Amino acid sequence: MVVSTRATAERNESPDPASHASNVYDVEGADADWVDEEEDDDMDFEPTRESSEDVAFLESIEDDDEDFHDAADGLSGVDIEISMSDVERAVEAEDDGDETETGGDGVPAANAPVQVSRNQLLQLLGHAGLRRIFANHRGPTLRAVADEDDENENDDDGIDAGYDGSGVRRKRRSKRAKVKFPAVPSEEGRSLMESGTFGSNEYYKDMLKKKKPGVARRLMDRELGINPGQTRRTNRLISQSLIPSSNADTIIHYDSRCYSGQFSDDGNFFFSCAQDFKVRMYDTSNPYKWKYYKTVVYPYGQWTITDATLSPDNKYLAYSSIRSVVCLAPTDPGETGEPYLLDFSDMGSRRGLRRGYGGYTHFGIWSIRFSGDGKEIVAGTSDHSVYVYDIESRQSILKIPGHSDDVNAVCFGDTSSPHILYSGSDDTLIKVWDRRSMGDSREAGVFMGHTEGLTYVDSKGDGRYVLSNGKDQMMKLWDLRKMMPTEKASELDPGRFTTGFDYRYMSFSEQDYTPHPHDCSLVTFRGHRVLKTLIRCHFSPPGSTDSRYVYTGSEDGKVYIYNMDATLAGKVDVNRATHHSRPRNLDLYTASYAMDDHRSASEWKTCVRDASWHPSAPVIAATSWNGWGMSTGTCTTHTWNDGAEADEGEPKMGTRVDQTLEHDEDLYKEPERLRSRGYLRSRLRSQRVAATDEDDDGENGW
Repeated sequence: MVVSTRATAERNESPDPASHASNVYDVEGADADWVDEEEDDDMDFEPTRESSEDVAFLESIEDDDEDFHDAADGLSGVDIEISMSDVERAVEAEDDGDETETGGDGVPAANAPVQVSRNQLLQLLGHAGLRRIFANHRGPTLRAVADEDDENENDDDGIDAGYDGSGVRRKRRSKRAKVKFPAVPSEEGRSLMESGTFGSNEYYKDMLKKKKPGVARRLMDRELGINPGQTRRTNRLISQSLIPSSNADTIIHYDSRCYSGQFSDDGNFFFSCAQDFKVRMYDTSNPYKWKYYKTVVYPYGQWTITDATLSPDNKYLAYSSIRSVVCLAPTDPGETGEPYLLDFSDMGSRRGLRRGYGGYTHFGIWSIRFSGDGKEIVAGTSDHSVYVYDIESRQSILKIPGHSDDVNAVCFGDTSSPHILYSGSDDTLIKVWDRRSMGDSREAGVFMGHTEGLTYVDSKGDGRYVLSNGKDQMMKLWDLRKMMPTEKASELDPGRFTTGFDYRYMSFSEQDYTPHPHDCSLVTFRGHRVLKTLIRCHFSPPGSTDSRYVYTGSEDGKVYIYNMDATLAGKVDVNRATHHSRPRNLDLYTASYAMDDHRSASEWKTCVRDASWHPSAPVIAATSWNGWGMSTGTCTTHTWNDGAEADEGEPKMGTRVDQTLEHDEDLYKEPERLRSRGYLRSRLRSQRVAATDEDDDGENGW
């Protein structure tokens, strides 16, 4: 059977080719292949100036009586023709009983086109296999696996046989076969909890009531002097039991999506990064009553601020965008000058530290971290490399091209030493680098176990334990002593165990999961959703929780808190706490990129991208994409309140403030009714005209 495809579709291009990467499929050459330009995993949406995708999206909607159009309506310019031989057509007619097109003598006409409806085409494209063929066609691990397929042709046990080299499943799982997820509770995690490395354990249990003593009982025992030799342990047990609740004390609203936010190590400082290329700083010396501190800007940023890191002495803040330049700004409110620009592409040929709005765009930076001594910054980049920048010498002193895909996360292994580095990549691997023994430019070891790309890596700071979040919807705990040796890792192809799942637009099916045969992780945590964006995870701090938990954001609008044995310790429901906490602003929505379709403008959605646990108080600050159509952002503070729904103190629970912590009456207005789609189009056109006028005047408009 010969299948030929003819499709014509309009492609929306970005106004600035350097602003984002694109995949272009070349059909002109004999060996048609994907042309992969520097791909941008975290650019879920793309800002525009003239040829806006939002405009094309809105203008493609017909003003009729229907509430919305299905995605199939966008395929009006696509038709498929299938050429069949006479014999094939006769077999089709005999098997399916369908009427066939015939020639004048009753014989099926040769090469007669068979029309396929748009719905049928969508069903075809909806199959994960076809999507993943295209998703992995650009991958470095694409190779022929005909021999392996032949070896598995005779397997009839119905159990999934894994993945072939292109990331496509070789066999379908039988209906009776069950997905082999790691057991919960985890025996390894339980051993870690009992060892005392992660929190304190109960020394007393009420055998009559068959339950552990509560916070009130522990406080009473401590004040009465019961078990005086256990006072320190009692204090730790009390602190680790104070898990913040879902009710928000304060809701800080931003007019753009929030990408990250973290407390300083001493808890006196908090910063949040937003898509408007601004980092806002707050004084949190009183964690229950914040004060606005300062705002710094990334000049000429691309798409968003991707990450930020605070120096150990809290004097400088480094923040990055999808460029090779990192901004370094003093946190002192008296310092109002432009930030220093650190060019990570400078390996010694020019001065890399200067003030001004210059810089180069050789690659984008996804993740940055200060070293424990504050002298270096490590960065993970879109050119599949890890860079180490020396602030004193004003240049990058080390480049490690150690991955085959974007490096989405980096961190130092030990706060007291800059020698051990961790890097997590879209190639599904976490690599360990020892800068003292890199004569051959090879990693010291590899953590293998994720079946999709990494979104974040966090170190406990003890040089031993590492935590990672993956697009396979799993968070994993690793032990440096159990990493895979480089020699063994080099013999394995990580592309064999991945499906090419696109976390930005696709939903993850558990039926598509196959356990990694070489998983060397200690504990696997499941339940949260790593979709839409690079969602982050962390160890809970030793001061306020005795390092008892690990926690992560989630696409479903919650913060998930896990015990070390993979059981769920608690959840902070940010979506419920902030639901309809600001009126619908059509100006903000039309200026944003719709996540799914135009219906998302009428829905309140929340995606918690990052969360930070205060180091000495039971407070969690969650930074989120949050609002109507997920077009705005919030930073919410959640404290332990023993389940109370209201608070007699000040500020009141659920207080809504703007980005500078000022009270705004507009935030308490009822949501505005969504207007017609024609109104949205006209508002967006007017904004484009206004933006063009500003650009003509020479003003900055990122």
